[in-house]
Amino acid sequence: MDTSKKMAAGITGFASFLWLTLTAAVAANQRRLVFNPCITPEVESPRSTGHRTRPVVLRAKDGTRLSGWLLTPLVPGPRPAVMYFGGRSEEVSWVARDAGKLFPGMTVLAMNYRGYGQSHGVPEEINMIEDGCTLFDWLAALGQVDAARIAVVGRSLGSGVAVQVAKERPVHSVVLITPYDSILAIAKRRFRVMPIEYMLRHRFESIKYAPSLKAPTYVLRAAADDVVPHSHTDQLVGKLATLVGDDTVPSSDHMNIPYLEATQALIASFLTRQFAKPAGTPKLPAGDAPPIQAEVGKEVGPKPEVTVPAIAAAADTMSAVAK
Repeated sequence: MDTSKKMAAGITGFASFLWLTLTAAVAANQRRLVFNPCITPEVESPRSTGHRTRPVVLRAKDGTRLSGWLLTPLVPGPRPAVMYFGGRSEEVSWVARDAGKLFPGMTVLAMNYRGYGQSHGVPEEINMIEDGCTLFDWLAALGQVDAARIAVVGRSLGSGVAVQVAKERPVHSVVLITPYDSILAIAKRRFRVMPIEYMLRHRFESIKYAPSLKAPTYVLRAAADDVVPHSHTDQLVGKLATLVGDDTVPSSDHMNIPYLEATQALIASFLTRQFAKPAGTPKLPAGDAPPIQAEVGKEVGPKPEVTVPAIAAAADTMSAVAK
């Protein structure tokens, strides 16, 4: 073999070795590529101006501690409610701070994923969906919540959680902030030369579930988004069975969009209008799993009208479906 052929063979062999090495690295570190747990609070001791603010700890069936905030409106009586699912690198304490603008007059449950904030465990797609369904059931069982009017709001990675929870539970309305068709599709775009479809376990394939969503769905896009290109949102929007709005927030990007006043006003307006419409009685799934355990902290702000024992009693009635 002449020198040029030996060099070509050597280059080909090195390229193959490099490809295999990179492929193995992506496969081994895919959790880090999909999730970026943030344990530092965005806001220390958050307090909503329009809600009674309480830290809450929920322990799932497997004992994993999930930590976040329960915010209840100052107006008494059964109220509509919202569950919030954050992004890939997001700790959700800011939601407790901004809930007065985002979710006026609504009960809000904002929980950190496993491995995020003070929540224990390791983030995985299957756990995030199961935990989301469990949290829905817990929230629906609270006495001060109108179980027929519970919305889910998901940002970026959390849009995939919100879509799957909405498929599994009788969700009233859905808000998706910078959503995607699937994490698999985005990963294939990023790692074009790798067999990513055979490697990726956390796929969050929202596009598969979009046609089966029955709840009115509102999509918000960032004006400039270099994380979720609009083409990926277009694919999802084209499959949503009950799309009622698709807006782009001016002067927004993937990182700042949820914090902008324009975004918060759009979400508050959409949910207020949706909750004003009549809703039927939800049919929660039957189950014989043990109830999730709840620990509700002391309120930050005015003295609550709903007592901690009442909330704990409601939690004891919930059927858990956590992993």
